Amino acid sequence: MMDGASRPPAAESAYDILRSRILSGDLGPGERLVEQSLAKDLGLSRTPVREAIRRLLHEGFVEKGQGYSTRVADFHDEELAQLFEIRRRLECYAAGRAAKMATPDEVALLRKLSDEMAAHTPPANQEDYDIISTANTEFHRTLYEAARSPRLTALITSAVDVGVVARTYHSYSPADLERSARHHTEIVDAVEAQAPEWAESVMSSHVLAAAASAFQGRKDAQDG
Repeated sequence: MMDGASRPPAAESAYDILRSRILSGDLGPGERLVEQSLAKDLGLSRTPVREAIRRLLHEGFVEKGQGYSTRVADFHDEELAQLFEIRRRLECYAAGRAAKMATPDEVALLRKLSDEMAAHTPPANQEDYDIISTANTEFHRTLYEAARSPRLTALITSAVDVGVVARTYHSYSPADLERSARHHTEIVDAVEAQAPEWAESVMSSHVLAAAASAFQGRKDAQDG
């Protein structure tokens, strides 16, 4: 698979636009993605659109429909609840291990990322949101690395659907984002203090709050 540096600009552009439209709800759950129509809409050929859809499929934003069709992924409440519970258990374990094994450089990076999220919360514009989202992803990745368990990292990567996490994070209210920022700061405090039980407790609250926000977002969308 091509990395970001080697991926053709047209494919990267198609990916960014389609991902943004899925996150915003412009392309809703279950909506079919027709290459020809999307290519015409984006002013591109079908090849970069096909590459973008393939990437979105791999990341969980898109799922296969009947035959060769693809559609925006949807998740039933029970499936979503399971995903968050699996994520909670794995990330709590990762946080606990990180509190025992993180290096000073890793703690410093976690602190830098948590401070960056806090500085842009609540977001005043899309740029702030993008900064928070990127820092959040790097924060959790750094925490996994600090846990010193490649097997655990592999389990989290396979079990935690990045598409679901990104979409639920995108729907956070300003209050949700402020609470999330506080959780990140306290997780760093716990890791720095080498207090695994504290780190696990805060991470549990962090993921449970994320789940509550996700379900509230679904409810609001259905009511609307």
